[in-house]
Amino acid sequence: MSRVFAGVRPTGKLHIGNYLGAIKNFVALQEQHECIYCIVDIHALTTLEETSKLQENIRDMVLDWLAAGLDPKKSTMFVQSHVPQVTELHTLLSMVTPLSWLLRVPTFKEKAKQQPRNVNYGLVGYPVLMTSDIVLYKADKIPVGEDQLPHLELAREIVRRFNSIFGPTFPEPQPELSEAPLVLGIDGQQKMSKSLNNHIEIAATPEETKKRVMMMVTDPQRIYRHQPGRPEVCNVYRMEHFFAPRDLERVHFECTHATLGCVQNKEFLGEQINSYFAPFRQRRQEMAARPEYIDEVLAEGARRASKIAEETLREVKEKMGLMPRRS
Repeated sequence: MSRVFAGVRPTGKLHIGNYLGAIKNFVALQEQHECIYCIVDIHALTTLEETSKLQENIRDMVLDWLAAGLDPKKSTMFVQSHVPQVTELHTLLSMVTPLSWLLRVPTFKEKAKQQPRNVNYGLVGYPVLMTSDIVLYKADKIPVGEDQLPHLELAREIVRRFNSIFGPTFPEPQPELSEAPLVLGIDGQQKMSKSLNNHIEIAATPEETKKRVMMMVTDPQRIYRHQPGRPEVCNVYRMEHFFAPRDLERVHFECTHATLGCVQNKEFLGEQINSYFAPFRQRRQEMAARPEYIDEVLAEGARRASKIAEETLREVKEKMGLMPRRS
């Protein structure tokens, strides 16, 4: 059975883009593979200077994962820093990773521009820590979108270099390409993102959801109710592909014939989103009332992950001459 690994930064409550782009796929993968899902809190420190909400964000994310259908009996879920072997492996892998490889990473250049006062060592070494996350558990399948392939290819290069120097140790992680849809935010222009405040949280109340949906941009050329609309450029219609697929033909016809107004269509989408996530929100509310359960899930996940990590790290240290080889 293949082993899947995915690491997610703790940004707090998830939004619709997170759910459709990643979490829905995570839930499906656990039915076919051994899955390890990690909340990468150390990674978050490379761009985060204020950490007062870090623990709250971690718990919110775990609640969303569980409510969305991730099963701790099928998937190992834990917090990155709870398995400290990852930082030791990060140090060891940094000894075989050329600096030139890291400086050429486009993401590093972008982040350096975004935070010129905080171009820290961790930001440069981010790909090495990411590689450590993956190979510490000898994962061979990594669910990614096409935009993340360059990051995974660097991890594969580090693995190949280590294996060529010290002998076969890590499997080369293969991308598990997911058909992650591009989910635009309520502005209809940019990818849904908390930082842009154009998101809709899946754990939001029905009232909050409806309010956010009513802010969505539709067809900018449709100014009056009696004008025919253009569903192909409407973000509301685009999102109805996910939450109201059976109604697409009707909505398209009524929109193009000006019998369905934008406000009316937004109200319909809001109802569909609320209906879709109603079971999720109920499960989340029930689990939020049991904080000890979240602690148990994370503790058990860290225990299982640590067992794998300890064995991998010992093998690495033996091959690098830091420990005597077992007979």
